[in-house]
Amino acid sequence: MVGVQEGVQRLLRVQHDQEYEAILHWLTPIDYASQQSDFISRRQERTGLWLLNSDEFQQWIKQPKRTLLCPGIPGAGKTILTSIVIDHLYELNHDNPTTGIAYIYFNFRQQHEQKSEDLLSSLLKQLLWGQESIHESVKTLYERHRPNQTRPSLGEIGAVLRSVVINYSRTFIIIDALDECQVSDENRTKFLSEISKLRLQTQANLFLTSRHIPEIEMEFEGSVSMEIRASSDDVRRYLEGHMSQLPSFISHKVDLQDEIVTEITQAADGMYVPLEALELTKRINT
Repeated sequence: MVGVQEGVQRLLRVQHDQEYEAILHWLTPIDYASQQSDFISRRQERTGLWLLNSDEFQQWIKQPKRTLLCPGIPGAGKTILTSIVIDHLYELNHDNPTTGIAYIYFNFRQQHEQKSEDLLSSLLKQLLWGQESIHESVKTLYERHRPNQTRPSLGEIGAVLRSVVINYSRTFIIIDALDECQVSDENRTKFLSEISKLRLQTQANLFLTSRHIPEIEMEFEGSVSMEIRASSDDVRRYLEGHMSQLPSFISHKVDLQDEIVTEITQAADGMYVPLEALELTKRINT
């Protein structure tokens, strides 16, 4: 009898897992995990600590229903810092199933994949991943549209997303390069509208990076804003970690390496500069 019960339980579990995977795939095939792995692998050790240790970030991570907007110039390292924030959140909450974490990396080269419906579906999918049971509102949405092969509206996805967020004790939503969200067909406006509803109607914490775009800054007016600039310490660590890209004879001259790092750090002005593009290295070769 025990064997029969165990067999039934295994069968039910298999059916649950199959339905679970089918719903997740139906929501969206888009997956940002590979991008996160790629970006965090580029991090130079101990960079980004100025952000993680800042008062603004510490208040953001400790208190619910807070938005931290981090604008910055191109080349300031916003995307790598975003990956550091995501990695930090996962480290803090790796054994805490009551905390939800979801993120988006915008890329203007992938605009065909980044319609508002797809973006919200991706956030929803990430928050569902690893849960023991399928949220009832998600199952209802799936059963409503799957038979006729229709897709849910932006409003439907947004409503279900908010219902899932509410079930978590803490939820962190991280969005990088919001300025690269396409503006055609009012896509950015629609997406911002849904994010604003999420911000106002739930306890979710939002972390956002962007170039300085008035439309975006106005949308989050009143939120804490923190300028993203490559710190001198981070630039120095970045350069020291990339000395191997310079001509081989430099690797034997510590004083020359120090001179290169110091001059570039002073000239960086809040940006990361690829070593191979620097005129300084050309002068050294002559």
